[in-house]
Amino acid sequence: MVLDCANSSVSDFVLEDVPHLSDYIPDLPTYPDPLQDNPSYAVVKQYYVNKDDTGGYPGFYSRNTVPLTPKVVNDIHKRGGTILGTSYGGHDTSKIVDSIQDRGINQVYILGGYGTQMEAALIFEEVRRRGLKVSVVGIPKTIDNDIPVIDKSIGFDTAVEEAQRAINSAHVEAESTENCIGVVKLMGRYSGFIAMYATLASRDVDCCLIPESHFYLEGPGGLLEFIEKRLKEQSHMVIVVAEGAGQELLSENPTPIKRVQGDATPDQLFQDVGLWLSQKIKDHFAKRKNMTLSLKYIDPTYMIRAIPSNASDNVFCTLLAQSAVHGAMAGYTGFTVGPVNGRNCYIPFHLINEGEKNVVITDRMWARLLASTHQPSFSNTKEMVGARDEKTENQTSDS
Repeated sequence: MVLDCANSSVSDFVLEDVPHLSDYIPDLPTYPDPLQDNPSYAVVKQYYVNKDDTGGYPGFYSRNTVPLTPKVVNDIHKRGGTILGTSYGGHDTSKIVDSIQDRGINQVYILGGYGTQMEAALIFEEVRRRGLKVSVVGIPKTIDNDIPVIDKSIGFDTAVEEAQRAINSAHVEAESTENCIGVVKLMGRYSGFIAMYATLASRDVDCCLIPESHFYLEGPGGLLEFIEKRLKEQSHMVIVVAEGAGQELLSENPTPIKRVQGDATPDQLFQDVGLWLSQKIKDHFAKRKNMTLSLKYIDPTYMIRAIPSNASDNVFCTLLAQSAVHGAMAGYTGFTVGPVNGRNCYIPFHLINEGEKNVVITDRMWARLLASTHQPSFSNTKEMVGARDEKTENQTSDS
């Protein structure tokens, strides 16, 4: 069930096995003052939070807590990063719920991306198994925008805006030197949304490579051939590559890297496709005596992660935080709040965790990118013919 919290009556959809918090905390104070940014800021300003753990999931049982009051969080939306600290992996569901139970916590708000939401679902299931009176609420916060169902997550707009600055720098450098290529590596291990939207927004990109659209280097129709053609046409170009693109070319395993469904462990380490691609391009043109090349490589990854959120994300944080708190106060639990077709909704964890959201390369948005960059699809003709023949063979055998 996906609940549109703007149009639906909350009283009609309250889960029967989830007690209202007012049943055992009748005087819980709320703060109706306007919210501004950052989910941590907004949740605290919506209603008073006594304590919060720091350091990501291990912070639940490290006893490393700080009091969060409106005064403490007053200026955190003006800074990048997080005052709470963060971690990667280290999820021990039983110990986390033990800590929640021992300290009498009754509302848990979990901020993070696709993997974090999967782990939040594990906490919810353990809380439900123990019959605890605890609301577990997810707030989607990832610049990769790879959480399914929802339109977008907190941080995506800011990341795209900052990525444009790196692309603009690459374009200025490339345009200033003859036969110069600016290569920009952007975040996106499994989903290429940042690269795609930053490319569409900048209009200075000649080629965008993402994990969902596989490419090859050598031969007719390959990337290197396209680079040569573009340099002859305009003597410069800009290439944007998502960090998960081309990983099957870097590794000995030809199978594209995929996240294992339901796996809450840290992601597989990715090799640096930006450095690899830059070296491959340099090596290719070093063999061509009649064409010199200059290449500028820019990796703005941590600059993008560290900046404060922009105006769009500030407003977005406010909306999601209000919805999250209102949902928990109404007795809901086990959901992530997020926009679906422009409406803020309560989405059960099991729907959010059905699979990652990816760029659909047969969709209109990717077609718009191809029209903007004028790049080919880089699809290997032999692979396409093989896939077509295999599909035909399967259809024949089925009939």
